[in-house]
Amino acid sequence: MTVLSADKVITPGGVLEPGWVEVDDGRITAVGPGVPERAHRHGAVIIPGFVDIHCHGGGGASFDSADAEECARAAGFHRELGTTTLVASLVTAAPDALERRAAVLSELAADGVVAGIHYEGPFLSAARKGAHDPALLRDPDPATVGRLLKIPHVRMMTIAPELPGGVDALRRVRDAGAVAAIGHTDATYEVTLDAIAAGARVATHLFNGMRPLHHREPGPILALLESPEVVVELIGDGVHLHPAIVAHIARTTGPARATLVTDAIAAAGMSDGDYALGGLDVEVRDGVARLADGGSIAGSTATAASVFRRAVHDSGLSLTEAVRLAATTPAALLGLDDRGAIIPGLRADLLILDDDLTVREVVTA
Repeated sequence: MTVLSADKVITPGGVLEPGWVEVDDGRITAVGPGVPERAHRHGAVIIPGFVDIHCHGGGGASFDSADAEECARAAGFHRELGTTTLVASLVTAAPDALERRAAVLSELAADGVVAGIHYEGPFLSAARKGAHDPALLRDPDPATVGRLLKIPHVRMMTIAPELPGGVDALRRVRDAGAVAAIGHTDATYEVTLDAIAAGARVATHLFNGMRPLHHREPGPILALLESPEVVVELIGDGVHLHPAIVAHIARTTGPARATLVTDAIAAAGMSDGDYALGGLDVEVRDGVARLADGGSIAGSTATAASVFRRAVHDSGLSLTEAVRLAATTPAALLGLDDRGAIIPGLRADLLILDDDLTVREVVTA
């Protein structure tokens, strides 16, 4: 048994100042206020481990590699920095390539290295493709959708609902037990509402890769924001979204309907230089990743820890709000009711932070 204490322990019931967490055999066994004499380690803040539902790689390694060792390195890089639960995202590729890559990730998911697979493509709008190869985009025909969903441990699939068969494909994703997500879309407001009625439950990186909000054609953004069943992803790296937007959306939807994501690529944690994403050349300059051809933002170099700090320091969210966005809400979205909060009985996926909210220690079940 281990007892961790901190000046602040962030729990669903409030902030314990100070507080402690008792851990035994990989589980949280007790939580309480004060500083017990038997505390083994002390920090400024204790929060649950981060849950990132949209990540392409990190530490120089990519989930698109179809190499189990490289994929495990990517997951390990983020785990060391506090992401105790991570969904591995795949960018657009040919169906055969996606199946091979997903099969590798499925085995890692079975071993608990990643929490599942997210297909971010190939069923995306060419008009809102972002950093996806336009030559490999395709309509979501039932046969291809079915092939990809047959791989075990698929957690989420992003689809542009305005494509032929798009709404039906989202319904099929829902029926398969995965999370149906709307993204990289040029859909109208009305089509987006149809997609939500068909079971779409996530907005893949809200605002980015979407028809913008307009007062005469509100498009997908307003439909996603006003639908209480939808959780919106926010890439809070300071590049994709202004910090004020992160704060406004988080407080408009409420923390149960927004989640911080990294959309990190292999360049996360690495120096500026030249990289690749889904076969496309990417240039990282001053920590910002853009396609070499055209300059579109190509994922991020963020970590969940840096996104969490920005949410508090730059967007002004409270620690309680930021924890909901970074851990509790995404865990609930994935149906992982054994993690994402500091509650007795849950997994002891915990982070000890310093006064600047930098991760000093990662405790995992």
